[in-house]
Amino acid sequence: MNRKKVALIAIFSCMMTFAQTKDFTQFVNPFIGTDRMGHTFPGATTPFGMVQLSPQTNVQTMYQADGTYNQKTYEYCAGYQYADSTIIGFAHTNFSGTGHSDLGDFLVMPTVGKLVLDPLITETGEKGFVSTFSHKNEMASPGYYKVKLDDYNISAELTASDRVGFHQYTFPKSDEAHIILDMVYNVYGHDDKNVWTFVRVENDSTVTGYRQTHGWARTRTVYFVMEFSKPFKSYGHKKYNKAKYNGFYRKFNEEENFPEMAGKEIRAFFNFDTEENEKISIKFALSSVSTEGAMKNLKAEIPHWDFEKTKAETKQKWNKELSKIEVKSITPGDKINLYTALYHSMLSPITYEDVDGQYRGLDQNIHTSDGFTNYTIFSLWDTYRALHPLFNIIHPQRNNDMIKSMLAHHDQSVHKMLPIWSHYANENWCMIGYHATSVIADAVVKNVGNFDKNHALEASINTANVDYFDGVGEYKKMGFVPEDKSSSSVSKTLEYAYDDWCIAQIAKSVGNTEAEKEYLARSEYFKNVYDPKIGYMRPKLSDGKFRKEFDPLDTHGQGFIEGNAWNYGLYVPQNLDEMVEMMGGKERFSKHLDSLFTMELDDKYIEKNEDITRDGIMGNYVHGNEPGHHIPYLYNWTGKDYKTQERVRKIMNEMYAPKVDGLCGNDDAGQMSAWYIFSALGFYPVTPGSPNYALGSPLVEEAILHLDNGNSVKIVAKNQSPKNIYVKSVSVDGKKLHRNYLTHDEVTKSKEIVFEMSSKPKK
Repeated sequence: MNRKKVALIAIFSCMMTFAQTKDFTQFVNPFIGTDRMGHTFPGATTPFGMVQLSPQTNVQTMYQADGTYNQKTYEYCAGYQYADSTIIGFAHTNFSGTGHSDLGDFLVMPTVGKLVLDPLITETGEKGFVSTFSHKNEMASPGYYKVKLDDYNISAELTASDRVGFHQYTFPKSDEAHIILDMVYNVYGHDDKNVWTFVRVENDSTVTGYRQTHGWARTRTVYFVMEFSKPFKSYGHKKYNKAKYNGFYRKFNEEENFPEMAGKEIRAFFNFDTEENEKISIKFALSSVSTEGAMKNLKAEIPHWDFEKTKAETKQKWNKELSKIEVKSITPGDKINLYTALYHSMLSPITYEDVDGQYRGLDQNIHTSDGFTNYTIFSLWDTYRALHPLFNIIHPQRNNDMIKSMLAHHDQSVHKMLPIWSHYANENWCMIGYHATSVIADAVVKNVGNFDKNHALEASINTANVDYFDGVGEYKKMGFVPEDKSSSSVSKTLEYAYDDWCIAQIAKSVGNTEAEKEYLARSEYFKNVYDPKIGYMRPKLSDGKFRKEFDPLDTHGQGFIEGNAWNYGLYVPQNLDEMVEMMGGKERFSKHLDSLFTMELDDKYIEKNEDITRDGIMGNYVHGNEPGHHIPYLYNWTGKDYKTQERVRKIMNEMYAPKVDGLCGNDDAGQMSAWYIFSALGFYPVTPGSPNYALGSPLVEEAILHLDNGNSVKIVAKNQSPKNIYVKSVSVDGKKLHRNYLTHDEVTKSKEIVFEMSSKPKK
């Protein structure tokens, strides 16, 4: 090979790795959204990692002493609250940005001094093992977290591989140093959440065990291996449940140095002598299969005790994924917002299998993935809207594996259903619709699916015909969900109709014209809940009549979930032209949108809805809740594209900020962040299952998408500024567009997309 060719190859190689050699993690702030509404966590994890190791700042149980719901619990969906000044330990599993919660497994807390095993306060009124901390002594970056526990003068550092949490604690000199393993603690805990826990001391530095819980996931089992870098000198545990029967274990003093610990609620402890600034490390591996599986994960991923090595490897993993969107020019604050959003978009779904491919299935049996990586945490009511479409651009293979995981869920389901909202080998049935069909259809129409499409169609049809699920039987029979038979009936009707359209797209792709025709017909059922006399979607009763008592502004009890007729009633993404015409035509519909964004919504209309707060409201548009995320782009269907550009830019500027309370609502497993990423790039998937993206107003001045197909797509917004928010023209590879959307092929296969921006709207 001649020198010229060698030089060209070297230049090309440098170009391909240029983005990855930059430190994109410096633009991520994991504390964004760790307030009472964002529900994110600042801990250590890898992209889509099983272990999400994060500080927990308080203990909040779901129910108060009188049996009523504890509203404070909602603020601790992710276990961490920035407003707190205490830490009770570090848990290995956490949700990011969900509006309901679970997890918080295996809390670890280092202490010195007298051994205390209660987290907040003891039975005698003394302080628990909780410690104060200061944000001045706290830092977080992708894959790394550090804090000083002031009460014990202990420095705590956390990092992680995909399946193993790595702790490093720097102790003061003490002959009373302890590491507590709290198996009682749960996020969204309650008295009956722990079903059983088991801990086994294998030797003087290795502990194994598992915990089974009954929470949002009804039957959830997690196994672990905990390995210390230094042998402990003694150990023990305390049970917090009263067992009526203990068999012949009564022969033993189980509380001290007895190598088997079992019970409903247990806190174990391990004692050490430490020198000044001595470091004790812990490797904590998880598995859904067995302690043997956890040990395989530990040995495969972190076979050493080099904390800095794992920290650097995890940072490199994050840089690789963050570099897929290389922002060249944007304001510093917006750059932090965008990269933090990109970071949030990769906190779930999570890898849910051991290194050998084994995982616990929905049937609670052990399966082995064949040709795919198994994932869990599918918050589909949220994430089908923008997160999975984003994956089809920057993570197509992962999204394929997620779809294969959904198909495996279907095959293991006794209901023969795709996931609705699932996690940790459980279906929790949260929210409405059967939106796995949307995720599948979006991959199909964009030609990024390498799964069995006929199998996917079969699974989708099965899911759409489970008559006992959430009003589906009445929906099929009557053409709508009746409110007197099933609550949130209008929302369900609208979402089922959209999902049925998605099934029709899958059927079309495999040439099943009969199924395509059937589900296209079902996709028109949205018309059956529209009342032309008042101009709103409205709940119907099983007698076919609209319910008389109806307030289109109220978000409670009016046939909608987390929305009202004004906003959620605009949900017909599969046939927007017809919806606009049905609601009075382009001019009238445009005025409805104007009113939606500018009217005042009285507190009485949202006071009964925990998920809707002032933080995420703009007029009567609720950005903090996903059903309205497509609404700012609907002006594109009225001939007033410039108003979409105004609204989108205003939302990006006012609803996202590079600070702790910078999210205007739950991140909802990455959907809120995915909306921002798309919008900042200048386009949005209003209709997943369609290959088109509606144009908006790009916030980036220049960005490059480094895609898995080997292509790099440059996005340029010429003259973009806070005043120049209007799109004058758009061109793709030098060819000017005469439409207000981009195709998936243009987004993924072109070389350059150029927006010409202006301060004047193009009317």
